[in-house]
Amino acid sequence: MTKSICLLLLMAACFGADAQDAKRLHEIGKNYLVDGDYANAESMLYSAYTADTNDISIIKDLTLCYFFEKDYARGIALMTPLIDRQQADDQCFQILGSLYRTQNNYASSMAIYTAAIKKYPDNGAFYNEIGELMQLNNDPQCIAFWERGIEKDPPYPSNYFNACKFYHASGDKIWAALYGEIYVNIDPLNARTVEIKDILLEDYTYMLTALVNEGMPKEKNKFAQKVFTTFNRQADVVKMGISTATLTMLRTRFILDWYQDKTDRFPCALFEYHQQLLRLGLFDAYNQWLFGSAENLSGFQFWTQLHNLEYGSFVKYQRSNVFSVPKGQYYH
Repeated sequence: MTKSICLLLLMAACFGADAQDAKRLHEIGKNYLVDGDYANAESMLYSAYTADTNDISIIKDLTLCYFFEKDYARGIALMTPLIDRQQADDQCFQILGSLYRTQNNYASSMAIYTAAIKKYPDNGAFYNEIGELMQLNNDPQCIAFWERGIEKDPPYPSNYFNACKFYHASGDKIWAALYGEIYVNIDPLNARTVEIKDILLEDYTYMLTALVNEGMPKEKNKFAQKVFTTFNRQADVVKMGISTATLTMLRTRFILDWYQDKTDRFPCALFEYHQQLLRLGLFDAYNQWLFGSAENLSGFQFWTQLHNLEYGSFVKYQRSNVFSVPKGQYYH
């Protein structure tokens, strides 16, 4: 066997050992990271990185460890060269942008997310981040990025959350209500749903009161026009007052009317979900979940005790059926 062949075999063996060591150390480091033991996580992950400096997954986890340790400068130094590599994925941009944002370096964070959108134009997280950075500067154009994120990546929740709050504050109640309800269904277990449920009850009350007292609003958007027109046909229901019970009645009639009306077809995942809940006999429980606690927490708790089986069936259905919005249902 020639000397050159022996050398090649020795190098291959060493490389294989390093790769195996890196993988083993990486797994140990990830376990420490999950447990919140950042000191040991850093030690293991740095050793893994030393053994294999080209493994992107190791670099990402080590950078995350630096993030959790608030060692932002080291995280930025490690991640910055990586995003110029062809193999860099969307998480690399997300991590680096978050590191800069945590340092209040909003210009660099904005540059990272802008570059990320060019590479990943269908990733809703980047539109959301840019919108939030613009909002920090009180730039009203932030809503354009949240809207774009909703259009490009409809299953991603945070754009709905921020758009709902924006429209609630600006007085555009119909879009606040639509986006808010979509948000709480995509992300029902998030603590932010409590805030959005309060907004939903407030905006439905405002919107329907205005509809009864002032008539149809001037609305150019055809989808919103149809929503208002359909609500207007049921408006007598809320003349007795707006509560979870009357909202349930109105929204039930709304869905029946919406699918009876054959004009201006607008496929809508939210309304299809309502229709499915009606068929299953769970729409009352859903509306209690949506509005009840915001209207009167003790009253909501009493209702769930009185309708224990019905509410339990809804919760079980909600947890086993993930709500999502497909592409092609963007109407704003």
